[in-house]
Amino acid sequence: MVGNEATDPTPLGGLLVLDLSTTLAGAQATQFLADAGAEVVHIEPPGGSPLRAQPSWPSLARGTRSLVLDLRADGDRARLNALVAQADVLVTTFRPKTNGRLGLTPEALARVNPRLVSAAITGWGSTGPWADLKGYEGMVMAKLGTFQAKKRINPRPGPAFVSVPYGSWGAAQTALQGILSALLERESSGRGQHIEADLVRGLCMLDTWTWFTEMVGLRWPDAYQTVDGFTEDGEPQAHLVYPLLTAPTKDGYWLQFAQVEPRLFGAMLAELGLTPLLSDPKWKGLPMLESQALRTELWEIMIAKVGERTLAEWQRVFETNPNINAEVFRAGPGVLDHQQLAHDGRVVVAEDPEFGPVRQPSTLVHADDRPLSAPRPAPRLGEYEPPEDSRATAPDGDAPAGLPLAGITILDIGLMFAAPFGATMLADLGARVVKVESLDGDTIRRAFPFPEAAAAKVMQGKESIALDLTTDEGRDIVRELAWRSDIVLCAFRAGAAKRAGIDAEALKSVNPGLIYVYAPGYGTGGPFGVRPAYAPSIGAAAGLALTDAPDAGAATGSLAEIKPAAIRLFQASAVPSLQADGVAALGVASAMLLGLLARARERPLGTLTATMIGTASHALLDRTVDYPGRPASPEVDPGGHGYGALYRMYETAEGWAFLAAPANKEWAALVAALAPEVDLAGDARFASAAERRVHDAELSRALAAVFPKLPAAEWEKRLTEAGVGCVAVSETPPELLLQTTEALAAEYATEAVSPIFEEHLRPGPPVRFSRSATQAGGGCLAGDHTDTLLAELGYDDQAIADLRERKIVG
Repeated sequence: MVGNEATDPTPLGGLLVLDLSTTLAGAQATQFLADAGAEVVHIEPPGGSPLRAQPSWPSLARGTRSLVLDLRADGDRARLNALVAQADVLVTTFRPKTNGRLGLTPEALARVNPRLVSAAITGWGSTGPWADLKGYEGMVMAKLGTFQAKKRINPRPGPAFVSVPYGSWGAAQTALQGILSALLERESSGRGQHIEADLVRGLCMLDTWTWFTEMVGLRWPDAYQTVDGFTEDGEPQAHLVYPLLTAPTKDGYWLQFAQVEPRLFGAMLAELGLTPLLSDPKWKGLPMLESQALRTELWEIMIAKVGERTLAEWQRVFETNPNINAEVFRAGPGVLDHQQLAHDGRVVVAEDPEFGPVRQPSTLVHADDRPLSAPRPAPRLGEYEPPEDSRATAPDGDAPAGLPLAGITILDIGLMFAAPFGATMLADLGARVVKVESLDGDTIRRAFPFPEAAAAKVMQGKESIALDLTTDEGRDIVRELAWRSDIVLCAFRAGAAKRAGIDAEALKSVNPGLIYVYAPGYGTGGPFGVRPAYAPSIGAAAGLALTDAPDAGAATGSLAEIKPAAIRLFQASAVPSLQADGVAALGVASAMLLGLLARARERPLGTLTATMIGTASHALLDRTVDYPGRPASPEVDPGGHGYGALYRMYETAEGWAFLAAPANKEWAALVAALAPEVDLAGDARFASAAERRVHDAELSRALAAVFPKLPAAEWEKRLTEAGVGCVAVSETPPELLLQTTEALAAEYATEAVSPIFEEHLRPGPPVRFSRSATQAGGGCLAGDHTDTLLAELGYDDQAIADLRERKIVG
């Protein structure tokens, strides 16, 4: 360890982290650790890390150090080993074979330092049928089927390139959770261990309910009809299109509404002057209408009603009616102009000697409504001076490998998915999670016509107690549960927890050692704090939608122009597999683990806050950060294929292939592999990396003429054998692909049991430990554990029956 633990007030002060990563996922994980006070040293190759070329570098590397080492040179390997002996954490993003060549295997690192927590972040994991493929994010998303999941953001038929780095975010946060859990376990055992995370498993964590809706379709194909939001002809066919309306204002600003709950949708209809429709026989069942003609008519009416007012007029509505909210679609640094981010102090400026003033998101987690640390500049290349060599002391004996969060209890008072799934992830690590629900159960349980399909994933591994929190006795039960808990997770809108008597102050008065994590959509107060927040509206506000479909917001003219654009924007922000709910949930899990580790290190934090909108701004760091001379972020081409000739999809003789060969060192192998079909070596336009950038459009056309000569599967085989990144694009949704492909299910899924689905497959825990264990529970029904939990609190059968009779518990 380095630093002074006795005086450093930061939660991770005194920890030394060595970051050897060269991809976004690794840097995002260590940025969180640096923000929390760890000393993070980037181990960079001569010439610097490739991450320095990314627009986000001044923020990704803020507050860290830089040491240049050539890991192929014996002398520099010895210097690295000397640092490893002192370090607490080491992060790599190399492929497993590369780690082996560099001597960075878990066994080798443990011999140098038995207390080290080493983390390997890869594209596919170290085992399984995909383990040897290159780990480019585009390849992972293409082969997993996420391009297919978002196909409707495209202006053309076929899979659509996804620009938001969902895979990197998932891998970064799950790796971080593994690191924090291993450090927490080390507090008692004294031993380090190795953890593995990858983009595939990280992506699986983002999905809200598609895994289970696909399972219903497989098991009970006649149970109900699963439909896309829109028909192939571009007309609405799902009722959620209306409460999640996407439409432009009179002056051309696109709005994403968020009125999912029935009372919120009723408020929306009233504001649009459409309440009389509810009593008109013509509109029976609204918003679930029987004919396509009526569905289309209602959609067009609502679009027209939104277009009758300017943005300023709509903003006055949002400011005066707390039950109506819509967000303007934002993009790039404009995301940081959001009023709520400014109010919460989630936009900061670091004065960087190289880049000037760098405007960026603050720390992902706030403590007592303040960032964990002040913004600091990124390091100059090679400016770090390692401390004197000292060897880590090996602990005596060995520690049993149990669940890293065994003995931890979390009281989950969240709603829907964005906050509660964070607690679900900690259940996989061994925490006991008690879910507090209303007597009718959480709204997510009724989001689909098949029982529990929408709630199955978020309820995995939990115990449920159904309470009426509007009663004194219901609140007393929550306080008793909080007294026995380590963490309380609350996701109510600003002020609601205090009105219910379950805010941080109230519950900490019962349990002073409690870690209270507040995870609302917007914040604990401020201009948007009381507004409803749902994944599509947060996705619009935080830039997720316009990153994936950057040109869709330009269509604001005729209805014929507006309708296709509305579909693209709706799909860009509302696809359940890839949206702000999952992004936020991963941040919530990391926040809770930070609180646990801080307490274990006797550096307890105040009330922790991680908001949906704040977390989403971190996931898009490469686009939200801003400073003078900032390089442009890559933008998907108008056809939705990718970023350029060497990182995009191509149509083949059968299906689509995704080519990933953006590095200059990969060009020669690609040229040789394609030589039987095209002479790229002899074309002066492509003779150098600079020339290829100038002639990117011509190179795209040349390659587009080659790929139709073979099926996608054959291109994957040929180019992979040549050492070039290429995969066949899956046109099966990820959740269906992983459940129906035996080898993939064996690698990425696991068996669980639930009251509805009995024995079934679910996504496996996203982190693998060398010593610690994980578990994979199934879902539960609302109130399944009410009696058991009340009995633990000392209520006898008669008292429980009386509470149920008076509808205080369910």
